[in-house]
Amino acid sequence: MRTHIRAVLFGTMAAGAIALTGCSSTVSERRDLAPIPAALLTEMQGRGMTPADPIVIRIFKEESELELWKRDRSGRYVLLKTYPLCRWSGQLGPKRREGDRQAPEGFYTVRRQQMNPNSQFHLSFDLGFPNTLERAQGFTGTSLMVHGACTSSGCFAMTDAGVAEVYAVAREAFAAGAESFQVQSFPFRMTPRNLARHRRSTHQAFWTNLREGNDHFLASQRPPEVTTCGGRYRFNARASDQATRLDPLRPCPELQLDATIEAAVLARRQTDDADVRQLVATGLPAIRVEFTDGGMHGSFRD
Repeated sequence: MRTHIRAVLFGTMAAGAIALTGCSSTVSERRDLAPIPAALLTEMQGRGMTPADPIVIRIFKEESELELWKRDRSGRYVLLKTYPLCRWSGQLGPKRREGDRQAPEGFYTVRRQQMNPNSQFHLSFDLGFPNTLERAQGFTGTSLMVHGACTSSGCFAMTDAGVAEVYAVAREAFAAGAESFQVQSFPFRMTPRNLARHRRSTHQAFWTNLREGNDHFLASQRPPEVTTCGGRYRFNARASDQATRLDPLRPCPELQLDATIEAAVLARRQTDDADVRQLVATGLPAIRVEFTDGGMHGSFRD
């Protein structure tokens, strides 16, 4: 299946303005001080949230959507709003090298200094690619962002209005004392149907690892603690010997896990795996989704 997608460009910005190394540019305006829209504040209040509560961002390439989650008064994270992505580049699968036009997949930590109030692409924040695991694997790339302007070279592009909302919500969480927020970037929503559709992908092992993180988040409704060993992500896991330092590429030592979360994750996985087997048994074909160069949300297509 081959999907041909045409980029949507807003204003006078041209695609050539973006370097293949990433999406880094600056202008001087104070868009970063725009308040959280009143409608979104009302939505927060109705869901038991305040502007001070911390956030998590989840990105889904194939669906071209970005989710903004926020902690509520119970201490659990709840979906606040879903935003359409008007552009991301490359194919489904991880980013490995500078200039490959791939948008990252994985788990990232965004700190205050990664927020760019002077972006030429309205507003932006750097995902922090490569992360600890990716650096150990030799992956390269710089300035991989979530930003506005609806054009991308390895980044995730939103509308200016969309990125302004996300930026404002993140800004208020930082102002209230949050040290960072987690970004979870997936090739697609980890539903049984999608897992069945993509079951023959060359990225299957990597995506299975991402799925573990997805399940930990949804089972606990809290951002998982992410560590790395054995060439993969581990979630809510620590070395049993506290003096042992986890190494991204060395075999994992004996790990201490959260039994309650592990049980919930296992139950979720068993249910989803049964659904995957049923879908395959009823004839759902395995497919390979190939994009001309990335994708965009259907609401932006002609």
